[in-house]
Amino acid sequence: MENETSITYFYILPFSGQTRNKPLIFTFFFLMYLVGVHINSAIITVMCLKVHLHKPMYLFICNLSIVDIFYTSVTVPKLLHMLLSGNHFISFSQCYTQLYFVSAVATAESILLFIMAYDRYVAICLPLHYHQILSWRNCTLITIGIWAATFLNSLIFVISAMNMSSCHSNVIHQFFCDAKSLTKTTCMATQIFFGVTGIEILILAFTPFLCTVISYVNIFSVIFKIKSKDSRKKSFSTCSSHITIVSIYYGAGIIEYLIPSYSDVLDLVFSIIYTNIVPTINPIIYSLQNSNVQSAMLELVREMCFFKRNFQHQHS
Repeated sequence: MENETSITYFYILPFSGQTRNKPLIFTFFFLMYLVGVHINSAIITVMCLKVHLHKPMYLFICNLSIVDIFYTSVTVPKLLHMLLSGNHFISFSQCYTQLYFVSAVATAESILLFIMAYDRYVAICLPLHYHQILSWRNCTLITIGIWAATFLNSLIFVISAMNMSSCHSNVIHQFFCDAKSLTKTTCMATQIFFGVTGIEILILAFTPFLCTVISYVNIFSVIFKIKSKDSRKKSFSTCSSHITIVSIYYGAGIIEYLIPSYSDVLDLVFSIIYTNIVPTINPIIYSLQNSNVQSAMLELVREMCFFKRNFQHQHS
């Protein structure tokens, strides 16, 4: 096409007309990033140090915390740099590298949420076979498979995205490089890109979500048959936190990527929820609600305080 140009950089414009609010915006994202990274790091540390948490359920929680740290780390530090420096330019290679990792962690989170639902399904519906189905070997293979699939899928997705012809504009009305914003800068999106995107949505978003729903249908059918009220309540409580984060994650994702955009502001808001707020509140809603995780974290804090007091006493 004659009007097609070769774009070597993009201009990120997330908060147009909000220059006076930049300190407030910076503080909001910085505090959210700080809280999310620290909480998720604490959960990973506890999972690694406490032997009694070396079980399938906690392995998946640990992986979810790793994904959540990557989710915010891929987008927020660059945004904070832009807000501080005023330099909103991002090179072509940086933009597509960011897109690669955002795509990878989004895929990993989607699959992990399903695996965690399956873990609850096996624990409640097939308790006698739990350790056989979710043995340490199987869980290790599942974890390796998740990360291998996500990075391979992201590579295919980014290669297809790079084949799009950019000519309309190099301005991205978003706080990071995402696929939806990049398609608005193109004059021609290839059939390969749309094909890869469609397959991704079907296999890596819709299928895990459908399997999660099916898992919970089976879980609830078993729970409702439990005669003991206390047992029913306990079973519901183990699932309610996971259902909450699944609902928020997929709800924000569907609105952001599947519903046609009506304004850049709404796209920005739902992107913030999807890529920053959800990874920050995931450990608060899910991991920290688990009594074993709570007790393990309190135990670790007490041990750290004890060692600190002993160290100070020895050097006083």
